[in-house]
Amino acid sequence: MDRESKLPLLAEIPAADLAGRQVLVRLDLNVPIENGQVADDFRLQRIRPTVAYLVKAKARVIILSHLGRTAGSLRPVARYLQNFFPLGFVPELDQLKSQAASLSAGGILLLENLRRYPGEAVNDQDLVEQLASVGEIYINEAFAASHREHASIVGLPRRLPAYVGFWFAEEVRNLSRVFKPGHPFTVILGGAKFETKLPVVRKFIDAADQIFIYGALAHAFFRELGYELGESLVDKDASLARPFLGHPKIVLPADVRVQNSGRVFIKRPDELTTSDNILDVGLLSVEKLLPVIGQSRFILWNGPLGNFERGFRGSTEAAAKFIAGSNAESIVGGGDTVAGDSVSGSVEPI
Repeated sequence: MDRESKLPLLAEIPAADLAGRQVLVRLDLNVPIENGQVADDFRLQRIRPTVAYLVKAKARVIILSHLGRTAGSLRPVARYLQNFFPLGFVPELDQLKSQAASLSAGGILLLENLRRYPGEAVNDQDLVEQLASVGEIYINEAFAASHREHASIVGLPRRLPAYVGFWFAEEVRNLSRVFKPGHPFTVILGGAKFETKLPVVRKFIDAADQIFIYGALAHAFFRELGYELGESLVDKDASLARPFLGHPKIVLPADVRVQNSGRVFIKRPDELTTSDNILDVGLLSVEKLLPVIGQSRFILWNGPLGNFERGFRGSTEAAAKFIAGSNAESIVGGGDTVAGDSVSGSVEPI
């Protein structure tokens, strides 16, 4: 993120300098797809001002994005965006150059999911050159993906004049507020990938008053504590939790909601069986969190507390409602977290 946050702003480009130029825009279109339809459009709504600005300036817009970790298709996203912009879909990378050449001023193309190409994740120079060959300007509007050293994130701004979009700049401004928080300052971390949340723990372990580690992130701690986890999801790098075991500011779930043979139970984390699957935190864990939310002056929240995809939304939605109703200044990040926040409508996402 550091490199992109230091790039000049899209707003600094005179509109006349965009007219007729081929502009590569790295967006974050990684939204949930259910039954071939966009299930949550928060991210898509947030990128619309940047795209509209480029279209109005008569740029020739080529959108790059990923969807999921592997080969999901962006076709449903293209169909959704066509409600707002005339947009052409490019299903294969080898078709991009010819379609870009015939793109009219103010026109838009969306390339299929970048993660279908192995070179994206390893910042392969050949892929960088293929993409750069159809662009004159690069704009990063994918804040949530900008910690990754991927071709479309790191390689392209080294090849083309590079800028950050409106939403990216706004997210950097919002997130910067967390470096001078009011106290009590509470950090709530959920989700599954401990490796990506580890820098947050390291950064705020001294500044925060408490750090709640819930969701599948907590399983890394349970593994290090020697608990049976059954069929529960555990980050492959669970040992990264070891330095923080027993830290007085770290709060782990007091109970968990597990599924076993189609039935749901609430158990203590240290009493699971080999066929249990943790899918959410339990009522005691929620009751432990909510009063802290009410007393906090600043809250940083990233990641859901339960498995959204399987319908375990209760704890996440309860936290969102309490944060929205509190007097705390709050910053919320992460796609599933933002989906949970939609129940309240007043938690400020990043």
